[in-house]
Amino acid sequence: MERTNDSTLTEFVLVGLSAHPKLQTVFFVLILWMYLMILLGNGVLISVIICDSHLHTPMYFFLCNLSFLDVCYTSSSVPLILASFLAVKKRVSFSGCMVQMFISFAMGATECMLLGIMALDRYVAICYPLRYPVIMSKGAYVAMTAVSWVTGLVDSVVQTALAMQLPFGANNVINHFVCEILAILKLACDDISINVISMTGSNLIVLVIPLLVISISYIFIVATILRIPSTEGKHKAFSTCSAHLTVVIIFYGTIFFMYTKPESKVSADSSSEDIIEALISLFYGVMTPMLNPLIYSLRNKDVKAAVKNILCRKHFSDGK
Repeated sequence: MERTNDSTLTEFVLVGLSAHPKLQTVFFVLILWMYLMILLGNGVLISVIICDSHLHTPMYFFLCNLSFLDVCYTSSSVPLILASFLAVKKRVSFSGCMVQMFISFAMGATECMLLGIMALDRYVAICYPLRYPVIMSKGAYVAMTAVSWVTGLVDSVVQTALAMQLPFGANNVINHFVCEILAILKLACDDISINVISMTGSNLIVLVIPLLVISISYIFIVATILRIPSTEGKHKAFSTCSAHLTVVIIFYGTIFFMYTKPESKVSADSSSEDIIEALISLFYGVMTPMLNPLIYSLRNKDVKAAVKNILCRKHFSDGK
């Protein structure tokens, strides 16, 4: 392993699963297949939403942004993950590592905010159906989405800038598949209290607050659904929220495990724990984006109908 001189670090080394070569082959094939499914599933969903005018509504605008976020997030990390599986120890430049970390963190933070906004959208749609078109006007939902993107990007700029200022010395081995911020903070040879405080504030803004919004929204949603007299009406109302609720549980369940406990010190015998955390991070980074289009399309009659209409129009045009 190459060491850098004195205090200037020019590259990081990603360990990944280098100690488990047989697992690397299995995971390479699995992650590659999942990445292709992510591109296909989210690409199809984005195309369907754009092409079908019936889906030009706030809910599907948010969903289109969610799919785009998933594609961006995985495209910033999966190629690096696959490359790490092909090499014993994958080297990545300091600047390249920071760019990858910035994109991944920004997309993750933006997705947290967007899921909160999607819960608000469902709250308004179910609790105030008659006022929904007025409250969720085009100007309103575009502005809400823009706030999500700006918040995620600004948060990532702050966290990345603070991480870049840390001294790493010659300690450049990352026990992870990618340049993940908590794994990088563990390498710092100086006090990371400022980073921990900043991460705590970030957790509050992009994790806790959106989760509170989601929780409160669903309390009112459930209360409203229970007041619907017919069973069919209750089922229809709940079906509009079930996909979003499923995604929230998977997304927040994994991300809370990773980002709610930054540590300043780690023991020398924590490599197995690092690998477990890395595998959980891998699940969050690949499995969730792959499941999102399936969850939102399989239980969604509008999306199914839109896909069917597009296929019928294509078949009709080919027939001519």
